[in-house]
Amino acid sequence: MSGASNLRADLAAIAEMIPDGARVLDVGCGDGALLEYLVRTKKVDGRGIELSQQNVNACVARGLAVVQGDADSDLGEYPDQVFDFVILSQTIQATEKPSQVLEHMLRIGRQAVISLPNFGHWRVRLALLFGGRMPRTRALGYSWYDTPNIHLCTIADFVDLVRGNGAVIDRALALKDNHVAGDVRPDSWGPNFAAQGAIFLLRKN
Repeated sequence: MSGASNLRADLAAIAEMIPDGARVLDVGCGDGALLEYLVRTKKVDGRGIELSQQNVNACVARGLAVVQGDADSDLGEYPDQVFDFVILSQTIQATEKPSQVLEHMLRIGRQAVISLPNFGHWRVRLALLFGGRMPRTRALGYSWYDTPNIHLCTIADFVDLVRGNGAVIDRALALKDNHVAGDVRPDSWGPNFAAQGAIFLLRKN
């Protein structure tokens, strides 16, 4: 089993936030890399939900408890407070109803961990200003016509969404050049301009 150093930067940072033995739901868990690390290394009681059948098959092949499902339509079926942590990594911008997804995450878990790309990053702003076209970056690596990202937002936008849902930000980390740049004040202008993405640890107020 590979260590956290072999995980994507935001996944490694998320893994550090999860204590041993926690009950975890990884929403949009992809091929199961993070979930496998948490189950094997931190002995969590881990479950996953993933839209892609191919990824579900990959997770099951890893021995993970993952089912096919859609964050937009299936989270409502989970009972309240059944998990300690609900994780959503680089996915909320691809959901149809981000506010509803966030609400369900905070309902079914004691805490939620969300990572997302930042559409307010300075490179994105410059590309729009001088190129006049939808930008492509490492975090937003799709053309406008084939992107799965349907609700692009900035860090400031997401902070507004969190607070509008009555949640509290316990921790926020900035992502820059595929590494974690450290804790930040999420409501300051700096991360919204300089960070390529962010990770938030949230709880219901």
